[in-house]
Amino acid sequence: MTEFDQPMPEASALPYSRSRHLPPYRGIVAVDAKDFTGYPAIEHGVISKAVPEVLQWSFDRAGLAEVWKDQRFPDSTGDGYVFGFDPAWMPFLIHPWLNTLQEVLTEFNVHSVGAVRIRLRVSLNIGPLPDSGEEFDGNGTPRNDTHRLLDSRPVKAMLAASSESITHVAAILSDRCYQDAVAGGFTGRHPDHFIEVPATVEGKRFDQRAWLYVPAPSGNLYDRRILGDTVVAEQEGRTGRKAEGQPQGRRAPRAVVTQRGDGSNMNVGTVHGGQQVTNVRGGSYGGDRVEGVKFGTVNGNVGDIVSGDKNEHHR
Repeated sequence: MTEFDQPMPEASALPYSRSRHLPPYRGIVAVDAKDFTGYPAIEHGVISKAVPEVLQWSFDRAGLAEVWKDQRFPDSTGDGYVFGFDPAWMPFLIHPWLNTLQEVLTEFNVHSVGAVRIRLRVSLNIGPLPDSGEEFDGNGTPRNDTHRLLDSRPVKAMLAASSESITHVAAILSDRCYQDAVAGGFTGRHPDHFIEVPATVEGKRFDQRAWLYVPAPSGNLYDRRILGDTVVAEQEGRTGRKAEGQPQGRRAPRAVVTQRGDGSNMNVGTVHGGQQVTNVRGGSYGGDRVEGVKFGTVNGNVGDIVSGDKNEHHR
């Protein structure tokens, strides 16, 4: 055999060298505990052990034990956990699993005998990843992006700005995940439960469109630290004016209106025009009628964000 009869070197790992099949598409979920490094070192092992246990409890309670059992390329990150799954389950992870995870963490934190309180950031993504049972399965751009989303400014700021007694989960979805599962109508949450954000990571070349979802919101959800200046400016442009009482150089995107009547629910929201409130029980605020174009995000009991001119009539 001459040197010319030797087989050509394997080029399977070289990009752009030849066409080949895409790896199978996988859903990816990653979680990370807030302020892990802020706990004493002696508690790190407790948290690392508790995170996958809490995840398993939440999947079982949400009726998704099969997803946990069939997880692909699972990996503990010390302060978090990541694994792949059949993307057909993605709508169910968005809802009801995220809400169930919030419930499980609430119970865990209430009944925890120690000082450890676990609050989780969650990232969801979809993409092609190697999954043949080999040691290095699950590595690729979708996996990297999932971790970048988990470390991005909006989801970190959202959890930091929320009450540690109320909000135990803040989730961020890649745009691909949102478009396929939420905008496509396959998940049990309306798109208005989600808020678009520019996902950036400090010190990293990463900037993607993403979507926040908070099962139990608290605090101020419309914040420059969370949404970014571009999104805030777009919403300010809808009003064409600054809110009263704002410092020079900073424009408030919307005014907050809180209204309550005896025997009624509290109407809390950020409102610009187009909303008409009509009393249906004379002398009290028995119910609200809201008209106009709805804008923004409704999360849990936060209220409605409505664009237009607000007029209230009480009968």
